Amino acid sequence: MGKHVKIAVIGAGASGMMAAIAAAGRGAEVTLFEKNDRIGKKILATGNGKCNLSNLNCVAESYYCSDKEKLQRMLDVFSPWDTISFFESMGLMIKDKDGSLYPYSEQASAVLDVLRMELAEKKVTVIPESEINFAEFRKEKSAFGLRDKNGKTVFFQKLIIAGGSPASMPKGGKSAYHLAKLFGHHVKELVPGLVQLKSDEGFCKALAGVRCGAKINLIADGNVAASEEGEVQFTDYGVSGIPVFQFSRQAAYAMAKKENVSVVLDFFPEQDVDAFRFFCKLRYEAHKNRTLEEFLTGTLNKKINMVLIKRNGYKPGMKAADIGCDKILQLMDQCKSFSLHISGVNPIEHAQVCAGGVDFGEINDRMESRLFPGLYFAGEMVDVDGCCGGYNLQWAWTSGYIAGVNASNA
Repeated sequence: MGKHVKIAVIGAGASGMMAAIAAAGRGAEVTLFEKNDRIGKKILATGNGKCNLSNLNCVAESYYCSDKEKLQRMLDVFSPWDTISFFESMGLMIKDKDGSLYPYSEQASAVLDVLRMELAEKKVTVIPESEINFAEFRKEKSAFGLRDKNGKTVFFQKLIIAGGSPASMPKGGKSAYHLAKLFGHHVKELVPGLVQLKSDEGFCKALAGVRCGAKINLIADGNVAASEEGEVQFTDYGVSGIPVFQFSRQAAYAMAKKENVSVVLDFFPEQDVDAFRFFCKLRYEAHKNRTLEEFLTGTLNKKINMVLIKRNGYKPGMKAADIGCDKILQLMDQCKSFSLHISGVNPIEHAQVCAGGVDFGEINDRMESRLFPGLYFAGEMVDVDGCCGGYNLQWAWTSGYIAGVNASNA
């Protein structure tokens, strides 16, 4: 057990609080530093304020990282079922919605409240409004020295850096990656993850607010980089929705490499191209005397139909018969290959998570630095990020638990 081990945890987000609770629960003396005036602010925004705190389907394949076998070993140490046990032991009732786990009250504040009470019961010293700007290892003291913004240095035997990422932070918010670099760690380029995509297409404003099911392919330099299916939401600046979020990090990295990026939507994914074309021919024969606007009524959202008409140089009042079957089929083909050029991703402070971070290969199964014994990392500090749906919070609980338990061993 970790008696008499003095541990500093930098960052009182989900992973930092978990690390502090896990270490203090094993007898360590833990101090938790938080630069904001209150701890756990980001938790309050998760799951649209309902806090999707894990997912029963969590496996390594649901994440982006450089070593999925190592990640799976970690998820086996502290799984979604351990997350349920952990929170229920603190009094939080949990509900399962198709695998996604939420507090029964559907209030993120309840998750934060039980964590705060547990920190108090475990006698963790919490110091808000304390940003650590510098950290080093002092050999003569065999301890880590941390310097806060007032220039005061305090010493600890073990150090856990769980400083979070710029995702969901106010613009200009600093994270703790610079501290990792002080100890020689490589930090992979940070880009927004789980974020909306921007488009410079002129019709975006006309489609704002439209929601529809679609299969959506991400195209980077002419190649399909990712494919998702679900409800897509059009915005006045581009596209949003869970399918877009799932591959936004790939779009961000592709654009960082100056690749040409677009998305192609299939509004009828349940029909193959030939079956859809046959259906459109029958539709044309039955309704060719209608105007284009009337001909398309009953297919897609009216706003999408109007964009298709105008994008092809037609007017809503033109007769389908006057345009002819072949050109009508060409227009209808675009229902299965509706393309938008992607000009950017929304800024990192709008993202739910951040892709990139401390090289996962430089961290062992104990969440300990391979370069610096006694130094641990947790949460978004590390280059591991997951799908939408509770996966990233599960990583926070898993990594925080493993770091806290192992740091508490003298």
